[in-house]
Amino acid sequence: MAERPITIAIDGYSSCGKSTIAKAMAAKLGYAYVDSGAMYRAVALYALRNGWADGDTVNGPAIIASLNSIDVHFRPDRATGRADTYLNGENVEDEIRSMAVSSVVSHVSVIREVRAKLRAMQQQMGLRGGVVMDGRDIGTAVFPHAELKIFMTADPEIRAQRRFDELRAQGRDVTFESVRTNLAERDHEDTHRAEDPLRQADDALVLDNSHLTPHGQLALALQWAEQRIGMRNPKMGN
Repeated sequence: MAERPITIAIDGYSSCGKSTIAKAMAAKLGYAYVDSGAMYRAVALYALRNGWADGDTVNGPAIIASLNSIDVHFRPDRATGRADTYLNGENVEDEIRSMAVSSVVSHVSVIREVRAKLRAMQQQMGLRGGVVMDGRDIGTAVFPHAELKIFMTADPEIRAQRRFDELRAQGRDVTFESVRTNLAERDHEDTHRAEDPLRQADDALVLDNSHLTPHGQLALALQWAEQRIGMRNPKMGN
């Protein structure tokens, strides 16, 4: 392991598998994993529960006024091996993945004060390096000096199919068209918002996984990480 662990920032569009590859990289490298998108989803869930978000309408002032009452953190689940999202002490990992939350999270995430609060929390988590964080502005706003930045993308139809399959596997009653529409709307919101829009950092490496297997994309990402760390990863069998 390097003397000082690096920071790895993974950005990209919805349903590109950012969380999957970030978790796998963190596990291989012995780093901490942080899902920044889950943090925004937790705030969106809080807004929904309080009646401050409904479709395209959000009560920004009410959300802003409540920020000091919102605590989001991650706690490992030994049974599943994943790091679950907790909102004010409650495990909300499954609830934040619902279509109801997906339909409002982009509207909540454009609020400047929300972004400022969560960005400060994220930067605190990555102060000492040794972290893999994924989201939509990690390499541009949260960790602009990260040693490795990866920008993930994939064909929109493939992304929609992946998300549809995931939701149906969870027993969600959704249609492919509704999922595709939701992803298109989120892409537009993410890339056109005034505060920290989704964009590829100038020094990011692009990973298009439209036709890559999970093993193939992980191997490529770890190769990039090894180059940055300057060491050989024995877990990859090199």
